[in-house]
Amino acid sequence: MQPHQATAVAIGGQALLIEGPPGSGKSSLALALIDRGARLIGDDSLLLEVASGQLLAHPHPNTRGLLEVRGLGLLTFEVCEAVPVALVLSLDKQAPRHIEAAESSERAGITMPMLRLWPDSPVLHLKAELALERFGLATEG
Repeated sequence: MQPHQATAVAIGGQALLIEGPPGSGKSSLALALIDRGARLIGDDSLLLEVASGQLLAHPHPNTRGLLEVRGLGLLTFEVCEAVPVALVLSLDKQAPRHIEAAESSERAGITMPMLRLWPDSPVLHLKAELALERFGLATEG
C-alpha cells in the first residue's frame, strides 16, 4: 500500500478520490457528500492498494476516521475499508466550463478517469455525484 494525499468517500460501493490544493474544499465536499449518505474513507491522507487490477482506497492509520471541519476541528466518522476507486475529482479553479469526456490520470500505476471541477459551486456535492455516475469506472467488489 502506498500513501496518497487526497480525501475519499464511498458512494454506492465506489470510491471518489477528491484532490486539490490546501483550502480548496476537499473536506467540505466530503462532509456534504456524507450528509447525503456517503461514507468517509479518509480525509487528506489515504492508502492506495492495487488488487486484482483495481485501485482500492483505504483509510490512513494516522488519520483514520477523522475529518477536518473548519471552525469545529477534527470530527470522528465511521470509515469504509478497501473501496474500489471509480473516479478522481480534482478541485481546480481553472476547470473547464464544459467537458465531453473525462481525462485520464494514473494513481499507483492504474489509469483512472479524472474530472476537474470548479471548487466554489454551491452545488459541488451534486456535481460530484453526477460525475461519479456518468464518468466513474464500473467497479467490482
